[in-house]
Amino acid sequence: MSHPDTSSLDQFKLTDQTAVVTGASRGIGKGIAIALAQAGADVVCASRNQDDIQQTASVISKLCHSRVLGVRCDVSRDVDRQNLIETTVKEFGSINILVNNAGGSRPNDPLKTSAEQFGHALNWNVVPAFDLTRLVAPIMKNTPPACVINISSAAARYRQKNFSAYGSAKAALSHLTRLLAQDFAPDIRVNGIEPGAIKTEALKKYLSAEKEIALIASTPLKRLGTVEDVGSVAVFLASPAAQWITGKIIELDGGVETPAW
Repeated sequence: MSHPDTSSLDQFKLTDQTAVVTGASRGIGKGIAIALAQAGADVVCASRNQDDIQQTASVISKLCHSRVLGVRCDVSRDVDRQNLIETTVKEFGSINILVNNAGGSRPNDPLKTSAEQFGHALNWNVVPAFDLTRLVAPIMKNTPPACVINISSAAARYRQKNFSAYGSAKAALSHLTRLLAQDFAPDIRVNGIEPGAIKTEALKKYLSAEKEIALIASTPLKRLGTVEDVGSVAVFLASPAAQWITGKIIELDGGVETPAW
């Protein structure tokens, strides 16, 4: 609980906390890592590409006084997940915030998608988030405050063609978030974010100028989202301001109910 004399703005600070962010080399993950650092957290950035992750760490070092570390980690590998947690504890002593951001999948035609390909989408988007949460939970219980933030997707709830693999995987991640929140309460809060169309290089591959215009037109707030939008919500969920929120999914989509894809 906060002290009555504490400023409302202080409730959004993450000073003296340590955050681990997967998939932090670019896009949404990079934006979240920067936002958490700007709020005062020390940040461990994890990614499969060592050069890219070091670049993210360098950007954070120039922007903030927070400590930052880049760790190469393929979250689909058991040994890499274990190493990420062990390295963080060795270097920073604790873990207060885990952001499971690594994931993704291409649009798919169900008639051309094998069971193996469908299973890969589920494994890549769900299993690492579950296992990293399992690994970090005993550490977090001893170093409150503690929270896990899972980055899902608006695809988890949209009804649209060619998203049976990705949408199903993210729907599983969103519900996993709700279930783990029950398992780990009251020691660890577990919440999620379902971003809609966020302007990243990953989205750019599938977004022609015409599609972008149509998507913006169908968005009540009349623009695409930014990585800064996602980062701000992540800071809120990680902060003392959200201390009575767990098992919830923030729909961050500009008000879209039916995407114009």
